[in-house]
Amino acid sequence: MEEENQFNLQRFREVEKGDMEEQVEMVGKAFVNHYYHLFDTERASLSSLYQPTSMLTFEGQSILGVDEITSKLNQLPFDQCRHIIGTIDSQPSSSAGGIVVFVSGSLQLLGEEHPLRFSQMFHLIPTPQGSFFVQNDIFRLNYG
Repeated sequence: MEEENQFNLQRFREVEKGDMEEQVEMVGKAFVNHYYHLFDTERASLSSLYQPTSMLTFEGQSILGVDEITSKLNQLPFDQCRHIIGTIDSQPSSSAGGIVVFVSGSLQLLGEEHPLRFSQMFHLIPTPQGSFFVQNDIFRLNYG
C-alpha cells in the first residue's frame, strides 16, 4: 500500500532540460493533486511522502520527522474535509532537482458552511529511486 502511495514522477524526470519550467510546473501540480487526494481520503498514507529529516510547520508549530508529522496530521480536530485548490506556483530549488511548491486554496470541513482559506508551501527533494519526498512543509490558515 505504501509503495502505491509514493509520489513517483520518473516520467517527468525524462523531459528534456529545455522544458525545465514546464517540467517543474507538471511535477508541482501532480504532487499537489496527489497530496490533497491522500489528505482528504486516506490521511494516514501521507507518511509515505515524508522522511526522518522532514519538517512541518503547522500554524507556527514546528514538527520534525515522519512519525511526529503523521501524528499531528492524524490528530487534527476533523476527520473529513475537502481541499479546493486555487493556485499552484512551482520553482526549481537550489537543491539538485528539488522543487518548491506554493499552494493557496480553501479547506471545506464537513458540516461547516464557510470554507477556511489556507496557504501551504512544500520543498520537494528527489530520491535515488526517482520519486520525491517532502523535506519542508509550511501550513497556515489565512484569516481576514
